[in-house]
Amino acid sequence: MDTVQNLASGFTLDLGPLKEPLGFIRVLEWVFTIFAFATTGGYSGTTHFTVNCQGQEKPVNPAFGYPFRLSANPYTIPCFSGPPSNQTYLQGDFSSSAEFFVCVGVFGFLYCTATLILYLGYQNVYRQTSRGPIIDLVVTSAFAFLWLVSSSAWGKGLTDVKWATNPKHLVQQCPNNCTAGEFPSMGRLNASVTFGFLNLILWAGNCWFIYKETPFHKDPNPPATVEEGRAPGP
Repeated sequence: MDTVQNLASGFTLDLGPLKEPLGFIRVLEWVFTIFAFATTGGYSGTTHFTVNCQGQEKPVNPAFGYPFRLSANPYTIPCFSGPPSNQTYLQGDFSSSAEFFVCVGVFGFLYCTATLILYLGYQNVYRQTSRGPIIDLVVTSAFAFLWLVSSSAWGKGLTDVKWATNPKHLVQQCPNNCTAGEFPSMGRLNASVTFGFLNLILWAGNCWFIYKETPFHKDPNPPATVEEGRAPGP
């Protein structure tokens, strides 16, 4: 209880850090992180093809979405000479890369929120010791690495999702009766990968500005003292 009261009493809102690269880039990270995990986590799509059933073209619209366990999405093909239920499934499980990408985004969002509160409300606490900037530098560097790994993994996963839901691939199970239709809209997922690599650039670039707040950064041109700056006598 005392800790909460001390934090509340020590809170002083100062928007000045937002004018500095340290705070401004953190706001950009906060925004782009939301875009990254939101465009992936909320996605649902449908692929399309038609089946010639007794002279009639019947549409088939297999649905899929996050977390992209495609093998858990059944759909029915009418007049298909298969099992009695005529039920089949999309192939592939790409949930690991998608969930890893979203997890990095969610934790990145939480960290950005926490550090923005620290920058804007407890700037004196952040800078009064070297521990705060050092921890910030380590965590930000770790997130930059995680964005690299997760964005690369999700980029490969998205390529596999596109292949598994391609109507031209799906109609191979009934090539004589099925016709490929419209390819599912995946602009949102393409954007998610783009946001992932933009986050990599932002988080990696921000490491330099955080590094300047640590004691590891030394001013290469320290200000001269009065005696050092005095012109030599006659």
